[in-house]
Amino acid sequence: MSEMSASQPLNGQELETSKKMLSVTLKRNDISVKMSLPQNFTTLRKLWDSIRISVFVIGTAAVLFASARNTITWYLQRFWGASGYYWQSKWETIYAFFEGNEISLAMWGTYVVLIVIFWVFNGFLFVLDLTGWPQFLTRYKIQEGKNTPVNKQKLMSAILLVLFNQFVVSLPFMYTSFLVMKWRGCSFGPELPTFHWVLFEMIVFAVVEEVMFYYSHRLLHHPMLYRHIHKKHHEWTAPIGVTAIYAHPVEHIVSNLLPPIVGPFLMGSHIATAIMWFTLAIVSTTISHCGYHFPFLPSPEAHDFHHLTFVNNFGMLGVLDRLHGTDELFRASKAYERHFLLLGLVPLSQQFPDDEKKFKEVGQPDTESRFPFHLTY
Repeated sequence: MSEMSASQPLNGQELETSKKMLSVTLKRNDISVKMSLPQNFTTLRKLWDSIRISVFVIGTAAVLFASARNTITWYLQRFWGASGYYWQSKWETIYAFFEGNEISLAMWGTYVVLIVIFWVFNGFLFVLDLTGWPQFLTRYKIQEGKNTPVNKQKLMSAILLVLFNQFVVSLPFMYTSFLVMKWRGCSFGPELPTFHWVLFEMIVFAVVEEVMFYYSHRLLHHPMLYRHIHKKHHEWTAPIGVTAIYAHPVEHIVSNLLPPIVGPFLMGSHIATAIMWFTLAIVSTTISHCGYHFPFLPSPEAHDFHHLTFVNNFGMLGVLDRLHGTDELFRASKAYERHFLLLGLVPLSQQFPDDEKKFKEVGQPDTESRFPFHLTY
């Protein structure tokens, strides 16, 4: 009897009741499914978006590189080999000057080149920051009205720490680096590497520096490390060129010296390639801190924004900042609209003026009062 009753069709009232019960059950199940989703779903989604973006960026770069490689390398290789192997003959002259002494070549040759380039470039910036001459260049100031002129006492304090880092910290580090390069098998000989190999190494160096600087710099923004180490560098909310290596000695080693030198270590590079790379690195970081967006020079807007706000833009190239979402405030600002190579003479501050002063200086960032810390972690 029970089987027969179970197979009998339901009447209209019973059918309607069953539909309502089914509807309620489905709604409850739907709610329970939604409630059971992990709270970090947003994080997983961002991670997936980052992976897709990275694949797109790398894929696009690969296509562009493949399409432009032949033309670009043809012109650059002609430049590299111009005037009867010009660069090779110049390097042989330098090599002969040091009489093939590897430690002299690595230590004094590299050190003197970097010191001279740093102070010549910053000497020009000192004149501009202290006197406002030449006046037409002051139009390219990023943070208008800041350090114009720069405080002489504060500047002297910065110079003293920079000299300490260059002589007391950098020299022992360079000697240790020389020993590591010898152990690695890096070349110190009279014959330069080929152009294509140097170009490939430069790409590797840039990638290694971006990774190491981004994560070391972001780590230094942890409250414990920031308070005792990185705060020194951020005393300058409107940076000037010399503050590129105005830092606690620990930070100078971890973030200023290690990131650019690890690439040549990994690749076993020729000392001449390493010197060229270190020169580019010191010029690049000086431009990033100079406080001016000059025509025909790389944009310093990203790192200047970092000094102004203490958050966002932890990397050199901006690739990891984009992938990790640590450039959201920057991309929402006017500074981001100005963040490109200026090929004209009209200052970008005039082409893209600030609508309002969104970020005002409120003192030292001990409490990170301008922006909550969770935006970067």
